[in-house]
Amino acid sequence: VPHFSHGSVVSMTMGWTAWVGYNTTATIEVEAVLRYSKSLAPWLYGSDGLLSPAGLAVACVLLAVFTVLNAFGVRFFARLNTALTWVKILVPAGLAAVILTSEFRYANFSEYGGFAPEGLKGILSAISTGGVIFALIGFRHVIDMAGEARNPKVNVPLALVISLVVCLLIYGGLQLAFLGALDQSQLKQGWAALSFPGELGPMAALATAVGALWIVSILDSSARISSFASALVSVGSNARLGLAMAQNGLFPKFMETLSARGVPLFALLINFVVSALFFFILPFNEVLALNTSSIVLSFVVGPVAVLAFRQLMADAPRAFVLPAAPVTGCLAFVVASLIIYWSGWDTMLHLGVCLVIGFLLMIYRNSRGGFDSLDWREAAWLAPYLAGLVLISWLGSFGGGAGYLPVGPDIAVVSALAVAVYILAVRLRLRQDKFDLYMAEEKADERMEYGDGA
Repeated sequence: VPHFSHGSVVSMTMGWTAWVGYNTTATIEVEAVLRYSKSLAPWLYGSDGLLSPAGLAVACVLLAVFTVLNAFGVRFFARLNTALTWVKILVPAGLAAVILTSEFRYANFSEYGGFAPEGLKGILSAISTGGVIFALIGFRHVIDMAGEARNPKVNVPLALVISLVVCLLIYGGLQLAFLGALDQSQLKQGWAALSFPGELGPMAALATAVGALWIVSILDSSARISSFASALVSVGSNARLGLAMAQNGLFPKFMETLSARGVPLFALLINFVVSALFFFILPFNEVLALNTSSIVLSFVVGPVAVLAFRQLMADAPRAFVLPAAPVTGCLAFVVASLIIYWSGWDTMLHLGVCLVIGFLLMIYRNSRGGFDSLDWREAAWLAPYLAGLVLISWLGSFGGGAGYLPVGPDIAVVSALAVAVYILAVRLRLRQDKFDLYMAEEKADERMEYGDGA
């Protein structure tokens, strides 16, 4: 989509950030399986809470298993994940109901420092680095598969709303139950000192504390199964993204090679190496923050592309029409920018390194064919946008920032930057003649690939 609204440079940049984010998804899900298995195999982690050498080896082997399984095709595993969706919904919802009805202390919301003792900064930091966005970002699969929806005008917005509401209710209920079930002994040192040093995770420990021992084994087993299924599907999905990046010219041509089962084997192997590398170079929390910031960054082109296509394809029939698109698109762009900013300066550094690597790869891949074919004008908005986010992150108070820009005014600064860049990006859409040329080339490629029906 970005290729047809803003050309090759924007398309490669957004595809690259999405690819980085999706690779970290596989890393996160694999480590989630191991974390939930810590009680069964404590040797997986060292005394510092990080994966031990043996744990790193198991993580790589497990990731390799996912890669090999996907080499045999993903149809069966897609069905498996669909079936396990009910496990992912019913088990956490049941746990929240059990804890809420067993033990709930309203005083926890006013004592021990009161509501939100870390203030607004703590809440906003949790959105990017605490797993909130990671938990709710599953709606992206609805967008990825929107082109195959039977009735997109109804099904796409319905699926988006339902997925977000269900996730909000489940995770909101779990968080409410968690906060209300904590007892005085756990909070006597304040919220900052809250920890669960034993083998049980926080929710399992609370279920044990309220006497719901029967749900602990179900909780741990379902968590392992859900993470296993999610990792399996994410490995397969990211192979398709690697294939698309090769077709767009960023990755080597050999990554376009498909097996007899239609699986991009070389893309699977490259993704395996990159995902495994994250186990060694970044701690789990930083991988989680990088996942959120990189995937959300790949989303920012969406609202810009919507307005661009309304100008470039003004008379095209639309199965779904976004109401008040200029306003809602701008709000989406601002919110996405804030989520990236809230991930903090340390994460922004990691994201910046990834972007530099992607840019160098793009330069190298196009050095032989010349740079005239790259759409630099249409990508001019990326420079002030990314540079502005980096500068504000360094000035801000999140994740290692210098603290010159306090919480509150920083939100206004990021929002102003986002609005200005949003307007600029819409204006820098492809020219009509170039858009028509790209569409004609795409249709010609489709005829060559699938035949012209003659």
